[in-house]
Amino acid sequence: MAKVDVYNLEKEKVAEAEIADAIFQAEVKPHLIRDVVRWQMAKRRQGTAAVKNRSKVKGGAAKPWRQKGTGRARSGTSRSPIWRGGGVIFGPQPRQYDFRLPKQVRRQALISVLALKFSQGRLVIVDDFTLEEIKTRRVAEVLRKFEVSSAMLVDEDNRNLQLSARNLPGVMAVNRQGLNVYDLLKHDYLMLSDASLKEIEGALQ
Repeated sequence: MAKVDVYNLEKEKVAEAEIADAIFQAEVKPHLIRDVVRWQMAKRRQGTAAVKNRSKVKGGAAKPWRQKGTGRARSGTSRSPIWRGGGVIFGPQPRQYDFRLPKQVRRQALISVLALKFSQGRLVIVDDFTLEEIKTRRVAEVLRKFEVSSAMLVDEDNRNLQLSARNLPGVMAVNRQGLNVYDLLKHDYLMLSDASLKEIEGALQ
């Protein structure tokens, strides 16, 4: 098992931690990462765009004029798509864009992104993310010491951290359940508490 340095919030090395090779040194599979990102983006789409087709346009039930003898084109209803104010042909209707993706694919894609962060040297382990109070400035100071501007912070049930980091641009604080492929790719660094590291390894192994 590979070893990584564990730091405190002052960027002082306090220990070393072993990380699971099956996760952080796994093969990176870009095609699975792409599939999961596409799946996540599809689930976020609302699918509420809608227009009125000729059956939903108000009025126009009666024939506007008789079939022959007026010198005008034949017409059966003012709801016709060729009339101004008529229905729309093949317009968008409410729909769902999400699709099913096997759980194993989602798991392997998450492992691939974690392995990618480790191989790029963008994985930071912190012994404890505990903050005495909700203070955005404190989180900004910690990130400045680590020379990080874009990061995903992961700690278990740390409300102070989540509230302190939410106003920082390029920073996201979540617990282990909030770890996902899209947001990991969106942020340059992944900073894990020692407790979260163990939780992640237990969930993915």
